[in-house]
Amino acid sequence: MGKLTVRDIEVSGKRVLVRVDFNVPLNEKKGTIADDSRIRATLPTIKYLIDRGARVILCTHLGRPDGKVVDKLRLTMVAQRLSQLLGKQVGVTKDCIGSETEKSVATLKSGDVLLLENLRFHSAEELDSPVFARALARLADIYVNDAFGASHRRHASIVRVADYLPAVAGLLLEKELETLGGLLGEPAHPFAGLFGGAKVSDKVGMLENIMAKVDFLLVGGGMAATFLKAKSYEVGQSLIETDRLDTAAELMKKATGNGVRLLLPVDVIVADEIAPGAKGIQVSIENISRGQRIVDIGQQTIKNFSEVLRKCRTVFWNGPMGIYEIAQFAEGTRAMAKLLASLGTTTIIGGGSTAEVVTKMGLDEKVSFVSTGGGASLSFLGGQPLPGVEALLDKGSPAAVKLKVVTTSR
Repeated sequence: MGKLTVRDIEVSGKRVLVRVDFNVPLNEKKGTIADDSRIRATLPTIKYLIDRGARVILCTHLGRPDGKVVDKLRLTMVAQRLSQLLGKQVGVTKDCIGSETEKSVATLKSGDVLLLENLRFHSAEELDSPVFARALARLADIYVNDAFGASHRRHASIVRVADYLPAVAGLLLEKELETLGGLLGEPAHPFAGLFGGAKVSDKVGMLENIMAKVDFLLVGGGMAATFLKAKSYEVGQSLIETDRLDTAAELMKKATGNGVRLLLPVDVIVADEIAPGAKGIQVSIENISRGQRIVDIGQQTIKNFSEVLRKCRTVFWNGPMGIYEIAQFAEGTRAMAKLLASLGTTTIIGGGSTAEVVTKMGLDEKVSFVSTGGGASLSFLGGQPLPGVEALLDKGSPAAVKLKVVTTSR
């Protein structure tokens, strides 16, 4: 990876500020966390620090409070869930910075864990404020970034705090970079990319960057409508990116030029409206009427995609095949999830809504890896540098040497 990790430094007795991504979905009616997978994903780093006697200070954002205190976005539920998972009490501060928070940190003993209140209650977090970053840095001796899902953001707790503290990677961040990096390195072939979701524009960089690596590109979801329109098919009321029609055409041309087999839907589920009670009907792509909207892939497309994926030794999946939030339009997405869980090969889920689907279906333990970062994984696989990773110390750098590196073993 080239960056120092938490394994490489002495943490015993140190105050360690760990940026985690506990931006978990909440069930507001029940007052519970709907999916705790992001919390569980960071447990190896937290336990590593606890076992070595560090004083652990966690910081995260939750939701979009826009720089204001929003009671429903306080981290009390997150701290309670983390306490259950760790089997030890995790306190939460009233604010993430300030004199009262500094007093709370000062009471920590080796092995204790404290969670700072929602970073985004301060607008300075998203503005990458050096003043805010310095206030966070005063709490600790070392900074650890274990928030892969937020590492494509140039925010104070992700980037700027590394200007004031020695900064290294956590175990989750390391695993994310090594796993996703393997797709850009030497993946086992045949290698397929399965893509869905609403927008082509979100994935252009990634599609172009992995074009030379994959053997198959399978495109479903809302973005398939733009590809079909670029091939002059009628797509009815389906949402398309008209400014990306040329892009879609160019991507199909590049796939052909690179010897990549690109599969689009041959049949789809269409509906007159997007609503829980709406009825979907299956039609071939030649028979979509002007008043209909594509809401899922059809049965023959599921068969075609499945036939290709069963041949592959590596599969990367990002984006649902339809409007999966509505049960009758989720069959294509669920079919792909079940298939990937059954393959027994390298299957990597690219975070975001795709990860939510796989986790909700209880299949996260049956695939090789579920990334915690949707946008971050797209940026990384698109060849874009991640600011949160760039800010960390390089192995062998003068600053790294001063840290008295304790080991480089794994």
